[in-house]
Formats: sequence, C-alpha cells, structure tokens
Amino acid sequence: QVQLVEFGGGLVQTGGSLRLSCAASARTFSTYTMGWFRQAPGKEREFVARISGSGGATYYADSVKGRFSISRVNAKNMVYLQMNSLKPEDTAVYYCAAGIRTGTWDYWGQGTQVTVSS
Repeated sequence: QVQLVEFGGGLVQTGGSLRLSCAASARTFSTYTMGWFRQAPGKEREFVARISGSGGATYYADSVKGRFSISRVNAKNMVYLQMNSLKPEDTAVYYCAAGIRTGTWDYWGQGTQVTVSS
C-alpha cells in the first residue's frame, strides 16, 4: 500500500508560479512511475505529467508543455510539479499518482486545489 499526500496548492494570479509537492510512503519509491493529474469543475480528470522511476524520462500533456516541469527526489520519496506561466484554465484539483507499470495508476493522493485568477 502506498500513501500519497499532495501539498503546495493555492491561489495565484495569471502568469504566476506554484510548486506542488507529493510525499509518498512507498518503501520502494524508485520503482514507481509518478504522475500528476488534474480535474477542473465539471470536467473529467486529465493527465498532466509523469516521470519514470529513475527520473530520467518525463512526459507532458500538450497543454502544459514548456510551462510545467515534473521532478522527483527518490532519497526523500518526493515528487514535484513546478508550474510556471499559470493560466486560468489551469485551475483544478491536482492529484499525485503512482503506478508500477507506465500507463497504469495504482495509487492516488487526495488532491490539492490550484486556483489561477484572471
């Protein structure tokens, strides 16, 4: 069982930045692909970014490419999402997820709210 806790959300103006953090309880954290997803009101949850267990490979949704950056520190069981040039359409609850196999997500955090004001 893996527990994930996100923090770092908040209210920011358009063009601003936020860094989300996710703390994982996994004993073998480096074996998990980690990802970030988001869900805006009235919309389905959507993929944002993922990072391989070693941190050597990352992948982003087109909507955030060039603005967001995912990273991890395996020694601390932490994964981060640096969000720059934020837009109102980035407003959503952001979720951290962990999966053993790329493309499948086995564990989810409770989410953290990000609100971008125009």
